[in-house]
Amino acid sequence: MVIKTTERNYSVAAVALVIVMALYLVALFSTVSDLKLIPSLSLSQGMLQQTWESIKIDKPPQETTSSTIICDRSHTNYDLCSINGLCHLDIRNQTITLMDPTFATSAPIVEKIRPYPRKADNWIMSKIQELTLTSGPMGLTRSCDITHDSPAIVFSAGGYTGSIYHDFMDGFIPLFITANVIYPDRDVILVVANPREWWMPKYMEVLGAFSKHKPILLENENASVTHCFTSAIVGLISHGPKAINSTRLPNSKSLEDFHNLLDKAFNTNIPTFKIQKPRLILISRYGNIGRVILNEEKVKEMLENVGFEVITFRPTGTTSMREAYELIKSSHGMVGVHGAALTHLLFLRPGSVFVQVVPVGVGWVANCYGSPAKAMKLEYMEYSIDVEESSLVEKYSRDDLVFKDPIAFSRKDWGVTKKVYLKEQDVRLDVNQFRNHMNKAYEKAKLFMDLNG
Repeated sequence: MVIKTTERNYSVAAVALVIVMALYLVALFSTVSDLKLIPSLSLSQGMLQQTWESIKIDKPPQETTSSTIICDRSHTNYDLCSINGLCHLDIRNQTITLMDPTFATSAPIVEKIRPYPRKADNWIMSKIQELTLTSGPMGLTRSCDITHDSPAIVFSAGGYTGSIYHDFMDGFIPLFITANVIYPDRDVILVVANPREWWMPKYMEVLGAFSKHKPILLENENASVTHCFTSAIVGLISHGPKAINSTRLPNSKSLEDFHNLLDKAFNTNIPTFKIQKPRLILISRYGNIGRVILNEEKVKEMLENVGFEVITFRPTGTTSMREAYELIKSSHGMVGVHGAALTHLLFLRPGSVFVQVVPVGVGWVANCYGSPAKAMKLEYMEYSIDVEESSLVEKYSRDDLVFKDPIAFSRKDWGVTKKVYLKEQDVRLDVNQFRNHMNKAYEKAKLFMDLNG
């Protein structure tokens, strides 16, 4: 009897010890940092390599009891500054001033930032407006022409804006990430540096999905008006070519959630009438820009014979975002050669088909669209062309390094790589070979149509 009691006491003690150790480990790992071990792709000497790295989950700036300015400059792609407290925007001198109650007894804070998520690109960053963040006395509140009861997100619409790829990958997607990390479910004011004349009219509906307020443009015609905000974030958080890495967002938002935001912006309804054929959008490149389908009409005829309703889409700088969204959203698939226009994949419904035609030597950058397509839960397919389908066979021997080892050729110089593979190269698809690929795409699109209309 005594022995049994002793054994029971040891058992209880052992369980208690396990519980204590478990609680200790939870506390340890929760206080050290929010780290996750994830696979990542890195570009090294022109080659994509998979590595394992620890990344920190994106978090809003730490709450502070005092007014201050904190800048995080630890990231490769972007800087991010947080102005924690009432702040004053003076458009004339591109300055945002923190109204600091301790200003009289402390040295002024001064930070400089170019709020565009391409920090490593020195050439383009030199063209981005530099903003000054500083601290000043509380008396500045008397000089506010407009006082907002919401925080501001300040970013640049300059840089490579004008290419739809960069409009979204360097603009709206980082804005989506930043809003969800810093101000989730909050009303915000958008403050835009380097605004282009066409940018606001083109993207007004998208901007309206982020904020119910008209964006404040940092341009001369608005220079006489000063604004005050409850706080501000200057810069945008970027996840790079992965677009949105949901594991790094506190609320696990994904590219599908970004698509839902676009739905909110354009409020698009899918036609309810019975559709007989799956609709396929054929992205058409034209002119002397490279990667043009030289036999596009034959390709379109083949796609129609496969069973698609084919709509040729030639986007331009003046293409209406609403019209493009409504067209692509109502389709069941999209196909096109690697290029910026494939960014329209963001308009496709999750589950629809997306086919990227990959020219010779472009495979290493195909993931710029492949990765977002998979994140969007699209039925993603690639068609990598053969040497004989490339117009480069007319300029280079088949034994040339251009064909034999595009990765080695790409190591030479990015300028040369871009010129040869992206600018000089067009494609003439082998219609019969491409048909086999698109038969599979048709089956997927037909199934999607039957299930979703």
